[in-house]
Amino acid sequence: MIKINLSLAFLFVIPFISNAQEHNFNTKYVKPTDTLVEQKIEQWQDLKFGLFMHWGTYSQWGVVESWSICPEDEGWTQRRGPYSADYFEYKKAYENLQTTFNPVNFNPDKWAAAAKDAGMKYVIFTTKHHDGFCMFDTKQTDYKITSPKTPFSSNPKANVTKEIFDAFRKDGFMTGTYFSKPDWHSPDYWWPYFPPKDRNVNYDPAKHPDKWNAFKDYTYNQIEELMTGYGKVDVLWLDGGWVRPLSTVDTTVEWQRGIHYNQDIDMSHIAAMARSYQPGLMVVDRTVSGEFENYLTPEQTVPKEPLPYPWESCITMGNSWSYVPNDHYKSTNTIIHLLLRIVSRGGNLLLNIGPSPLGDYSDTAYSRLKEIGEWMKVHGEAVYATKPLAPYEDGNILYLQSKDKKTVYVYVLSDDKGNDVVLPANVILKGIVLNKSSKVTFMDAPREKIKYKTEADQTALNIPVSLQNKTAGKYAVAFKIAL
Repeated sequence: MIKINLSLAFLFVIPFISNAQEHNFNTKYVKPTDTLVEQKIEQWQDLKFGLFMHWGTYSQWGVVESWSICPEDEGWTQRRGPYSADYFEYKKAYENLQTTFNPVNFNPDKWAAAAKDAGMKYVIFTTKHHDGFCMFDTKQTDYKITSPKTPFSSNPKANVTKEIFDAFRKDGFMTGTYFSKPDWHSPDYWWPYFPPKDRNVNYDPAKHPDKWNAFKDYTYNQIEELMTGYGKVDVLWLDGGWVRPLSTVDTTVEWQRGIHYNQDIDMSHIAAMARSYQPGLMVVDRTVSGEFENYLTPEQTVPKEPLPYPWESCITMGNSWSYVPNDHYKSTNTIIHLLLRIVSRGGNLLLNIGPSPLGDYSDTAYSRLKEIGEWMKVHGEAVYATKPLAPYEDGNILYLQSKDKKTVYVYVLSDDKGNDVVLPANVILKGIVLNKSSKVTFMDAPREKIKYKTEADQTALNIPVSLQNKTAGKYAVAFKIAL
């Protein structure tokens, strides 16, 4: 992921981030002209809840994904351990993790079942992060999980990307391939003739066009492999926004000021090829605004108000994107509140879990997914395929509506002190005007009759005595209002 300063006014920034990098998002959106892409985006927007997974050899050390081999003096790039004193020794040891990576507990069917039970509807998997280690059976490099150098290569499920996509697709998920445009292992990106200086290419592509063209071909060929050998793919999710045409650099964004070379990999060529194999493919060239950023991906943030284009917030379940022993996981209460706030602004939540070196989630992650799923079984109707409704949020009340605008969903959130929702005698809905034919249902106890009174531009829901001042539900409760 990318460390960037925020450029918009956000409701809040997740306060418990360590190795997770914040991300701003562009306001220059170009609507796709391909009708198949438009249809896919609309379908994806209705899903609301997806699973993200950062997984690679770095999980063995429990360090930040890729960034510890980046020679930048930032908090999330710090090297630790016995090799940390010497950069080149560290990088050599890091890359040698390939020879010990053996996730023998890998079972993608278990992951898919847990995610489906939690109410998730799509998955994005890191096929290659910035360090260049490929979690798929590429023919372009031997730095991959299926290499004989890697112990797991002898496992029947060694091509983990294929196994993951097949398992999740079988359970009805949309699938997306995360792919890093920069590749810090490739000699055509970090040329060994020069030491790496920062996250960027370490030579001037204009002075060495043959090397840059070789890197472009390498990138194109790997993406073509992913578009042709892994079944139906719905999203090409490209990270590493510093690999971009120099003309697109926005110098008002701090991290982009470090881009000094034109790193154009010809996205039009890549996108045309990818869509020739995967019609309707959504391409997400993160932070590079234009026709190849079909939806935007704010990182670890929730916008204050709805945005006028498709978007998802990618947020970690723990503090880190990748596996860290004894990571601190967000509570189920926090995650459900994040989901509802994001959906109330018209976005999707892409929730990240980092699998362990042995190839499984932590018990805590499974517990969170199970608890979310129990809640979603009652409230899914008021999450999927909904649209924002002003005023969006008022104190602990959130507003949503059905796509046909005939139904309003009102959530009352628990407070930050606990999981339980305690209802007062009246719940005041601002901007909601009901008539005599309107019907209010309390989704958490549908048999309870809810009376209401509308005055001016607001409605008071009269809560039955049986529900007042006691636990009415966990995390968030919902009222369904048929207008």
